[in-house]
Amino acid sequence: MATIESLNPDASFKHWIASDLRFWREREGHSLAQLGLVMGASRHTVSNVEHARDGWNMNEDHAGRLDDHFRLNGHFARLVRYARTAHDPDWFVEYTKYELKALEIRFYRLSLVPGLFQTPEYARALLTGARIVEDVEAAVEERMKRRDVLTRKNAPLVWVLLDESVLDRPIGGPHVMRQQLTLLRDAGEMRNVTLQIVPQSTGFYRGLDGSFNGLTMEKGDLAFVEAPGGGRLIQGDTEIRRFGVRWAQIGASALPRGASQDLIEQALERLE
Repeated sequence: MATIESLNPDASFKHWIASDLRFWREREGHSLAQLGLVMGASRHTVSNVEHARDGWNMNEDHAGRLDDHFRLNGHFARLVRYARTAHDPDWFVEYTKYELKALEIRFYRLSLVPGLFQTPEYARALLTGARIVEDVEAAVEERMKRRDVLTRKNAPLVWVLLDESVLDRPIGGPHVMRQQLTLLRDAGEMRNVTLQIVPQSTGFYRGLDGSFNGLTMEKGDLAFVEAPGGGRLIQGDTEIRRFGVRWAQIGASALPRGASQDLIEQALERLE
């Protein structure tokens, strides 16, 4: 959680919104409760937005009410709109917190095994090669902890769509890939996991333009798109619907579960 003193409006839209909200509230002499009445929100919500607390974002309705009240000509509405499309270097920290509470998790991967299904050796090879963290072993340990979500009480339903190329990219070498494919095969047999492969023979299909994650929460859906050095959290209803359509189109190109398991077995045989 950010403190007021640690907010950096120059580096984050979320912090910019938090900083400006506090500025206008204090300038007009409003308490948290009074501004909550303006926004149509609770005092607690206003405090959460002002401190840029994880999982709390100003929505379009809040922004519109603030702009009308302070006569800001759409200032907060624009901030919210751009925040929804902005690149965020800390997106993954927020994503993992949502993942822990999700009812359903959806992964589409074009080139790599999703982190939730990686072996330590596969993850280590990726992190070492990418040179994106200083402490590789600590990062591997954190990634392995994420797998607890698969076997927790009331575990989420997990849907995985993979391009077949994921099976043949020898990350870490043949031995590491044998372990990785074995784990992937076993994961595909879990009762709460559905794993499907889009075969190379498909040619063009909707997923060739990039990987993404989707989460179904108790209230609404979220999507996450990775990018070099960061990523983007998507919450707007219109864009979420587009990702839902994209997911369905990719799934229409994928093989059924049984045939997908066969492809994994065939990939394992090629590594013998």
